[in-house]
Amino acid sequence: MAELLASNAASPGHLLQLLRDGKPRTRADLSSATGLSRSTVRTRLDMLMHAGLVSEADTGVSTGGRPADLFVFNTRARVVLTAEVGATHAIIAVNDLTGATLAVHKLSLDISAGPDTVLTTLVEQWHALLAQLATPASQVAGVGIGLPGPVEHATGRPTNPPIMPGWNGYNVPARVQADFDVPVLVDNEVNLMALGEHNTAYPDTDHLILVKIATGIGAGLISNYRLHRGTAGAAGDIGHIRVHNSPDVPCRCGNTGCLEAIAGGSAIAALLRDKGLHVDTNAEIVDVVRGGDIVAGQVLREAGRSIGEVLAACVNMFNPALIVVSGSLAQAGELLLAGIRESIYRRSLPLATENLRIVHSQTGDQAGVIGAAVMVIQEILNPSAVDRQLA
Repeated sequence: MAELLASNAASPGHLLQLLRDGKPRTRADLSSATGLSRSTVRTRLDMLMHAGLVSEADTGVSTGGRPADLFVFNTRARVVLTAEVGATHAIIAVNDLTGATLAVHKLSLDISAGPDTVLTTLVEQWHALLAQLATPASQVAGVGIGLPGPVEHATGRPTNPPIMPGWNGYNVPARVQADFDVPVLVDNEVNLMALGEHNTAYPDTDHLILVKIATGIGAGLISNYRLHRGTAGAAGDIGHIRVHNSPDVPCRCGNTGCLEAIAGGSAIAALLRDKGLHVDTNAEIVDVVRGGDIVAGQVLREAGRSIGEVLAACVNMFNPALIVVSGSLAQAGELLLAGIRESIYRRSLPLATENLRIVHSQTGDQAGVIGAAVMVIQEILNPSAVDRQLA
């Protein structure tokens, strides 16, 4: 039966794709759109409704007789568990089948504590959020996790992550599946932020770079509307590109003069301390800049220039339509963006910047968990996966 369903371009899974836009449709609408007979549409709708993926909507408009039944995608049929884990924090959420966040929790968390400690914390927080929503674990359809380092997406295993001791090659999906027996997908956190930002705010943009500026600096690339991961999952790792004429500041990756070592949160905090300001965290950097401190503003703008210099090379190579600036340091306001824009427009080719926009993130700190949900939903609701589930 599974082979039969998968071979049909208008299988139940394909029928569901028509309804995922949220627009209610009648059986006649679906029959017209797919070319299937009314009886076949009825059978496949019954299968989708039995699985809870489709429900009846408000009654349709009558054309003289009994109003036609309307059918709609049930976005709350199941839930997706998501997490975006940074170097020093984590955002844990429960999302519906559109990617919308139903519940979220933020906490401090040290990625260097190792995979057992970190993943145990995530599992505990997911259980707490499910209890808060009165949602049983049996309703979980999948789990999506973003980590602050390269990830082999096919296996969910981190690959030589420079700031994640003990994580290299660790089987993240297997650990989480010990508590939730569902598909578990893992990716780099900035990839998921790019996916979340693109899906939520810029779905019509074909080429996009999202750059996260926080303790580390990284980028996620959307190319031809799709996330670009690269061969080993290391695409977008701009934090370890050397800044032109930079001092030989040691970077935690083992090289010197890397963008992250020059313009990341720790580097900025160290510069400000050298200038007499008492700051340690990214939040404290943001506070002093937003408070109008001139020295802090100058340091942040110079950091923006360094970031813009590296991004200028990316613009010349990748030719994006949009650069989205995100991360905790982006909350400092326009000074960082001004430095980034200054370098990009000075060092990029005019043709590449003619229609380029450089903007703040619209999804803010929710981008990563939304992107994680989108990643999982694309996997579990593709037509073949739905057909296998129904079969």
